[in-house]
Parts: sequence; C-alpha cells; structure tokens
Amino acid sequence: MSRYISEHRKKLLDDLTVAGRENSQAAVMFHSAVAARMGLGPSEEKTLDLLQRRGPLSAGEIVQHTGLAPASVTGLIDRLEAKWYVRRVRDARDRRRVMVEINPEMLHGGEDLFATLVNGLAELYEGYTDEQLELILDFLNRVTAIQTAATAEIS
Repeated sequence: MSRYISEHRKKLLDDLTVAGRENSQAAVMFHSAVAARMGLGPSEEKTLDLLQRRGPLSAGEIVQHTGLAPASVTGLIDRLEAKWYVRRVRDARDRRRVMVEINPEMLHGGEDLFATLVNGLAELYEGYTDEQLELILDFLNRVTAIQTAATAEIS
C-alpha cells in the first residue's frame, strides 16, 4: 500500500536529512579539533565527556552508553589511562567491580575550548519558547537513542 507524501513534506524530509548530516559533520569536526588539542582521539574525548556528565562508570556501562564494542572500550580506557586522563578504581560498594573515573587535574582549563560553543548555544536557546525547547529536547533524545542503537549494531 503506497502512502501519498506531499511535495512540501518530501522537501522537508530531504532538508532534514541534509541538515542532520551537516550538523553531524560540524559536531564531529568540532570534537575532533577539541580532541586534537587535548592529544586524544575523538572517541577518547567523547568518553571523557560521558564520564564528566555521568560520573565514574564501569567499562560495561561505557559500552552501554556509547554503543561501542567491549574490546574497543577496553582499549579506549587503556589509552586514556596511559595519558593520565582517567584511572581505574575499585567500586566502594562492590570491591570486585572496577570503575573508570576522570583525573580532574588533567581537565583543568579544558572548559575554555568549549566557551564559544556554549555561549553560542545559550544565545540560540533564548530565541525559543519553552514549548519549542521541549520539542527540540524530545527530538534530540530520540535521535540520540536511534544513533546509539545504530552504533551498537555496527560495533
């Protein structure tokens, strides 16, 4: 059964695809530049971001949040640890469990790399109503879930 799609909707869907790809490219290039300034790869930099937002995580939890393969996450943690960005520590509640936590001294001053982006986004958000921001937030949360699932399938 075919479903009629108006020309306007086709154009919107095409424009969304292009805009999504351009946004993805801009995000990857930004984080690649930040990672390079820090002496890291992009996956390493984004894992540090994850640990900053979520706090200490086990390797398995990093796998869940990133969609990366367990072997990839083990190597990633090894590289971050070798560069002193993270350390492995025993979980205080379960001494058998190993957690990965950020070495905060290594990130001192790193917020300067994000100042232009953070300030620009704050200005952008000012132009939207609360209802529009709720819609944007819903869209971003759903896109993130789809992208994480796609990453896990590839990994």
